[in-house]
Amino acid sequence: MILINYSHPLTPEQIVQIEAITNRTISRFIPVPTQFDNEQPYAPQLQELVKQIPLSPEEWQTSSILIILPALNYITALLLADLHGRIGHFPTIIRTRPLSGNIVTVFEVAEIINLQEVRENAREFRRSQNA
Repeated sequence: MILINYSHPLTPEQIVQIEAITNRTISRFIPVPTQFDNEQPYAPQLQELVKQIPLSPEEWQTSSILIILPALNYITALLLADLHGRIGHFPTIIRTRPLSGNIVTVFEVAEIINLQEVRENAREFRRSQNA
């Protein structure tokens, strides 16, 4: 499984959590520092960002890929559109959340979300409403 991280660095504990939840080993980890210039258009910056990912078109379409999305919603929206085009479907993403009760903010892996499944469920709902 390939993990592409467009967000904050992961701790070893978070990687263990991801492997435990997915019951799969992360064979390749690709950290992608994501910082955009707010004074420039985002689409060209996204194109440059995604060019950094060392995956072939075949790998994008055939590999098991997990994505940790960027924190900024505009970048995330652009990235999801781009990834859908590259992969052929929506990616599976990782959601993290802060643990309560800590003096220092610590994040844990909250869940793995298959966005393609979310899309298919929405399409099924739409079909059932039109029937």
